[in-house]
Amino acid sequence: MREALARMRATYGAGPRHLLVLLLCFVVTGWVALRVAGEATAGRMLLWFIGAVVLHDLLLFPVYALVDRVLRAAVGVPARPAAPDPRPSHARRVPVRLALVNHVRLPTLGAGLLFLVYLPGVLGWGADTYRAATARERIPFLGRWLAVTGILFLISAVVFLLRWLRWRAVQRRPGPPG
Repeated sequence: MREALARMRATYGAGPRHLLVLLLCFVVTGWVALRVAGEATAGRMLLWFIGAVVLHDLLLFPVYALVDRVLRAAVGVPARPAAPDPRPSHARRVPVRLALVNHVRLPTLGAGLLFLVYLPGVLGWGADTYRAATARERIPFLGRWLAVTGILFLISAVVFLLRWLRWRAVQRRPGPPG
């Protein structure tokens, strides 16, 4: 049995649980495709899906990779881990700078995902469609999206400040007598 599992890992590249989960994903995807195929708007849905994939892979991914690279350069985090710098002050600053980058990335990701999900509402598109579908007037998505984005950045800044203060307290503590 172990020999068969080892041969499977060498051939397939992962264990049987991975294969089982992958097959389950294909089953769910097939079921969704069959459900969507019966819809009158299936062609438009496929067109939107392909457009989203192309837009993301060819336009958005290079843009946010570039923005991340600029952010890392502005904060002073190296793009790749290099050989350790012998200066003691440099070794203490890099984790704080990396934490700062991560505290900017997370709320940006949350705001970006919310923007994409609520894009028509945030940009003020489709008021007639919304009214026809819900029999209600559309609520002001832009103000709410800006408020949620501000709250995400505020929470991230407060968490970063608390982490930084704790880090500074640990750095100022005298080390063990040597």
